[in-house]
Amino acid sequence: MNNLFVYCEIEDGIVSDVSLELLTKGRTLATTLGCRLEAVAAGHRLDRIGEQVFPYGVDVLHLFDDARLYPYTSLPHTSVLVNLFREEKPQIALMGATSIGRDLGPRVSSALGSGLTADCTSLEIGNHEEKKENRVYENLLYQIRPAFGGNIVATIINPECRPQMATVREGVMKKEIFRTDYEGETKRYDANRYVSDTDFAVSVIDRYIEKSRTNIKASPIIVAGGYGVGSKENFNLLYNLAAVIGGEVGGSRAAVDAGFIEHERQIGQTGVTVRPKLYIACGISGQIQHIAGMQESSIIISINSDPNAPVNAIADYVITGTIEDVLPRMIKYYKKNTK
Repeated sequence: MNNLFVYCEIEDGIVSDVSLELLTKGRTLATTLGCRLEAVAAGHRLDRIGEQVFPYGVDVLHLFDDARLYPYTSLPHTSVLVNLFREEKPQIALMGATSIGRDLGPRVSSALGSGLTADCTSLEIGNHEEKKENRVYENLLYQIRPAFGGNIVATIINPECRPQMATVREGVMKKEIFRTDYEGETKRYDANRYVSDTDFAVSVIDRYIEKSRTNIKASPIIVAGGYGVGSKENFNLLYNLAAVIGGEVGGSRAAVDAGFIEHERQIGQTGVTVRPKLYIACGISGQIQHIAGMQESSIIISINSDPNAPVNAIADYVITGTIEDVLPRMIKYYKKNTK
């Protein structure tokens, strides 16, 4: 049990961002452990997967190319991973906390009896001492995630069962090429050895994918509002500021629950994770659930009438005042001093 595996999600021959983020983190963890980073791709027409994943430091790519494996369905992909993992015996297995990962991860971990930590925000390698047994477990995967409604951050370990499995939210890890000329090995498999006819009891007849109207995850500037903005009408100030500085508008869960802004713009533990160059937090108190989704922003500006708001502790700049007073001045100043 010496390798680290990442399951790659693929759509139209393109590896998803969350999978590339996991490969980036996986490369770091594998280097720390002194083991190989291995990727698993199951689908159809996968000839270009290698050139996408090898620059991220993948040592071995396991390819299951079969028309029946695309698009994703639960049973065949579960059989592929379960049987592959029984052969290869990885010590760590990672996948995205997406609709696919949240369906696939529990099925695989249940079949293997390994356990699973969902929605991790950080992964590290460390040791654990079991004082009652007077035993030290070395090189365990620290699976770190908010717990109890986001009131604490829990570090979860799995000393005995393998693989140590975790799903990770999109955006919480950096996507970074390891080496452009990195060369790995490709292993191609006959899917018939890993799946059975009963795995294809369900087939996809047609698919309709509606793309999101917003893409705040990719925006370099985000103006985000919380419950402290006060009303849906006041959010117009945020939209006006975002329009003049070329940004997108986001919101906290409290703002979404209050009906101030739509759910697809929610940032935080139960929304999207972002890491823009500039994050302007307006009327956001700074609960841990929200902080988990934006704390990697390069520059954070907090605008809040409460000088003791928790978000101020992580902000680079703090403006104490009301949204109604501060934002119109910012808009006016930017328009005046920008060509």
